[in-house]
Amino acid sequence: MTDAPRQFGNQEANLRFIDDTHVFAKPGVAALEIGSGTGALLNELRRRGHNVQGVELNRLLIDEGRAYYGELPIQRVTGTSLPAPDGAFQVVLSFDVFEHIPDSDAHLAEVRRVLAPGGSYLIQTPNKWSNVVFETIRWRSFTKFRQDHCSLHTLGELNARLRRHGFEPHAYDIPVVNEFFRSKVRRYLGVAGIAALAVVNPDRLPLAWRTNLYVQAIKIG
Repeated sequence: MTDAPRQFGNQEANLRFIDDTHVFAKPGVAALEIGSGTGALLNELRRRGHNVQGVELNRLLIDEGRAYYGELPIQRVTGTSLPAPDGAFQVVLSFDVFEHIPDSDAHLAEVRRVLAPGGSYLIQTPNKWSNVVFETIRWRSFTKFRQDHCSLHTLGELNARLRRHGFEPHAYDIPVVNEFFRSKVRRYLGVAGIAALAVVNPDRLPLAWRTNLYVQAIKIG
């Protein structure tokens, strides 16, 4: 059997966020995941019986996921445009994606277009306050990370951006310190990073200072 594909996101925390929002409480909800990667989250949501499809930029990740999970409904996209008609989805999801998008305004406009009125955009993205520090240490540079994490936001900045695009944002308290989080800290920051977690647990910080922002943005109108 093919080895399990790479997991890029904190799936345990992301699934808790989805569950806490109750966006799939009613049957038949149509959803789109932006940046499906190898399809781990998409596969889990479909295993639960949800009507979810995905889009992904990287063809190699799509192939890697299908080799393990089977023919997942993931389309390849190469820009901000989404292959769906207006109002096609009640839910749009993106996890560890927003920070990589150079034109986040065009992205949000497109998400709003494919969402039905009252639909939800569930977004998880690193907090600019903490991520700049982490990425600077990781890359040993003050500038290298900006090529990849080009659209980092604080919670206030993210909420303001969402409101300008016709969304009403609601931040969620989602714990992220689990084995996935610890292994990432250990890989990039070593023993010193694990020791720091014992002193300052990010899950106990105010929402505006969390390492990861979890926001449900409801389309108005």
